[in-house]
Amino acid sequence: MELHEIHEWLMSLSADYNVNPYIFAAIYVGAIPFFTASVAWIIRNKKKGKPITLPVLSTGLCMSSAYIYLMIAGEGVPIWVYVLIVGLLGYGIYSTFMKIKKKKTDIAI
Repeated sequence: MELHEIHEWLMSLSADYNVNPYIFAAIYVGAIPFFTASVAWIIRNKKKGKPITLPVLSTGLCMSSAYIYLMIAGEGVPIWVYVLIVGLLGYGIYSTFMKIKKKKTDIAI
């Protein structure tokens, strides 16, 4: 498959579901540094005994921002996509929890 064909396929999805794949990708990739900073914020607050509510909310928003765009902008998106999103977010939450736990094993999360 050539690059032009991939572009055409992505844009056909955009037309079918009203979701621009480039905007989705930009949100997804753009949120990575903020997600990483939020995880560091959680770890730092846990070490200092400070509340972690805001950093956890920030982490969750960063983790789900591209999917929120899909749910708001998307039209006629199949149910299996939403099931996949829930699965990806569940795995992301688990993975993030394990990363935080590994960084500071003596902290009860």
